Amino acid sequence: MDTQAVLDLMKHSADTVIRPRFRELSDSDIQEKAPGDLVTVADRESERVILEVLATEYPDALLVGEEATAADPTILERIKTADHAWTVDPIDGTRNFVNGDPNYAVMVGELRAGKAVRGWIWQPEHEIAHIAEAGAGVYRNGEKISRPAPTDLSQLRGRTSSLLARTGGGEVPDAQPSSGCAGVDYAWILDDIIDWTGFRHDWPWDHVPGLLMIDEIGGKSGRPDGRPYDPRVREYWILSAATPNAFDAVAQAAQQAIARAATGR
Repeated sequence: MDTQAVLDLMKHSADTVIRPRFRELSDSDIQEKAPGDLVTVADRESERVILEVLATEYPDALLVGEEATAADPTILERIKTADHAWTVDPIDGTRNFVNGDPNYAVMVGELRAGKAVRGWIWQPEHEIAHIAEAGAGVYRNGEKISRPAPTDLSQLRGRTSSLLARTGGGEVPDAQPSSGCAGVDYAWILDDIIDWTGFRHDWPWDHVPGLLMIDEIGGKSGRPDGRPYDPRVREYWILSAATPNAFDAVAQAAQQAIARAATGR
């Protein structure tokens, strides 16, 4: 499938099973997969719509859907050796969706031998699409992105979890809370609204598309100690920033924040 066909599939899923339920969910439409981890009928139906088409088009590929993986955790083991895989987040930011907040997204990523080669983020309520292909840059609603590099590290704009928000001193100012949707946070970096973001959990469906896009604009992503992100490995904390210099400053501040939390100081 070409990049437009995949985006059209995501839009079809959003238009047929997600948006009709936006601000129209009943209590019976919402469940908890785990305490605080919400899933809705729209998540499950959206994933089904997307996975059915991908399974037909790519019968030999591993399909790593968020809800499918919740039902079968062995999928995350199989991604380690998969030559070809697709990651699907049918609704990223489900809590926002449940609360009637338009900051949610549909995300799809394509991996070859563990490397991201294509990524899509569709924000249905904002009607904003970001698409990336390795080596070809990032496009926002059809126009190639070229965002300016932040030059003053003391003015970096961040969005992240409560722990990493308290960077405390150094060059990096405290961050604001995440939007609650990785797809929106990554899009904000691409669109020069913020300069960096960080997440405690690194589920591939949350990060494969966005991190490819950050790389394609000349940014940097990885662990707080500087190691690169590998979508086949599960580990706490992943950071991304609009430039390598910004990443290095944020990573140093994040390491300090994590160390303080570990010692209770």
